[in-house]
Amino acid sequence: MVLTVDDDPAVGRAVARDLRRRYGDTHRVVRADSGPAALQALEELTVRGERTALLLADHRMPGMTGVDFLEHAMDLVPGARRVLLTAYADTDAAIRAINDVDLDHYLLKPWDPPEEKLYPVLDDLLAGWAATALPSFDGLTLVGHQWSPRTQEAKEFLARNAVPYRHVDVRSDDAARLLAAAHLEAGPEQLPVAFLPDGGVLTAARPRQIAERVGLATTAGRPFYDLVVVGGGPAGLGAAVYGASEGLRTLLVERSATGGQAGQSSRIENYLGFPHGVSGAELAQRARDQAVRFGVEIVTTADCVGVTPRGDGREVRFDDGGSVASHAVVLATGVSYRRLTAPGLAGLTGRGVYYGAAAHEAVNCTGQTVHVVGAANSAGQAALFFAGLADRVVLIARGDSLRRSMSEYLVARIEASENIEVRTCTEIAGARGGERLEALCLRDQRTGTTEVAEAGWLFVFIGAAPRTDWLGGAFVRDERGFLVTGPDLVDRAGRPPAGWPLGRDPYLLECSVPGVFAAGDVRAASIKRVASAVGEGALAVSLVHRYLEGL
Repeated sequence: MVLTVDDDPAVGRAVARDLRRRYGDTHRVVRADSGPAALQALEELTVRGERTALLLADHRMPGMTGVDFLEHAMDLVPGARRVLLTAYADTDAAIRAINDVDLDHYLLKPWDPPEEKLYPVLDDLLAGWAATALPSFDGLTLVGHQWSPRTQEAKEFLARNAVPYRHVDVRSDDAARLLAAAHLEAGPEQLPVAFLPDGGVLTAARPRQIAERVGLATTAGRPFYDLVVVGGGPAGLGAAVYGASEGLRTLLVERSATGGQAGQSSRIENYLGFPHGVSGAELAQRARDQAVRFGVEIVTTADCVGVTPRGDGREVRFDDGGSVASHAVVLATGVSYRRLTAPGLAGLTGRGVYYGAAAHEAVNCTGQTVHVVGAANSAGQAALFFAGLADRVVLIARGDSLRRSMSEYLVARIEASENIEVRTCTEIAGARGGERLEALCLRDQRTGTTEVAEAGWLFVFIGAAPRTDWLGGAFVRDERGFLVTGPDLVDRAGRPPAGWPLGRDPYLLECSVPGVFAAGDVRAASIKRVASAVGEGALAVSLVHRYLEGL
């Protein structure tokens, strides 16, 4: 539903007319002539189950201004996009409303022609809403134990690949009815059970099985490509989009879900072009859609086990025994969060201990205490995200100040938050729990003293470990496993690395194997930011072209 509010009948009709002309086939357009009337309509329609995608309110209305209406409406439909209609004289009020009511956009009246001044703005806002809104449920039902790592693995895979699903705890009456109807027992070896929209049932469901049944490609569609991109994070998506848009037959290979580590971020606020921030999941979905539009073939749940030269081409091998060949390869496998090694934590992974934001579990944290470990931007964003749900968030950092590694705008917001407690010079010394996490042992590094704190949720954002162990010895890495590229491969005497077969030095992002390029976090000395990763992905494609011209 799209709801528009304006006390001027002529303007109200004009707004509704333009909206119906563009969006009438997909959205119900509702018109109100005052803020109170709009709130009443919004309440009634929300109770009836209608979902509100967009609110457009005129600013100058008697009794209740547009800003006041949008502020009240936030409580009813917090996910709706908010637009203020205003005259030039009220621009200052509109700018203030960006912070006061989290305004998404303001439009100056008149907006003729709507094809230039109205529809492009609303198209983008509605697309953003659709990417994050909970769909009317007609998807997969997953029956499993809330504190089972295998159930958590399936839930994370479904959530990160934007597959509509609902989780039903195996101990519930709903689960009993579903399992009885399918003539299944609830034994641990059969969980999780996936009930598919087409009526099919998967027992002991794993991500690859689920992917095959819900329509995600798990194998490549052809034997040869111009470009194979390994890794679907910002760098990989950037390379795939630019490669395909420039005419290269492009395959993107991803182990789990597009977006990489950035896709697990609850909010990215310093990425160019998103003044209000964007969730990692939404950014990843937008980039994936863009890649598909340009013709990129995307394969998921595919694990690469090797890249080797084959004449002028490069062969990429998979763990299922398959392989594809290509002219060039871009390695954009990113990094993973380092695992905590304190006693008791390993056995609680997926049972209260999570690496990354685990957004699919966020709603279960409502009203509870959440512990977050880390001192970089990802940890700061997670702390702020959970602070909107939990009663209390404890942010644990080993350093003596968040400002050493976290952006100032995040530090300021954390310090201003009433329910975020920052514990610096503190580390996790241990954990305990039965079915799930129950307590953490916290050590103060200054005094050496420890304390035991009740804890049910721990989200970890520490360090960065590249996944490059699957690459052979021909690839030069630094002491931490990051790929060395370009000029860094050339020694002080100007000699390329041993085994380099070409008469030129490696190109800027080229690895020690010609025709294989590294982009993003997996590359040694890279800047660990989303924007730089996307830029390196694009740059890698330009270097691929240069490499192909020399063949």
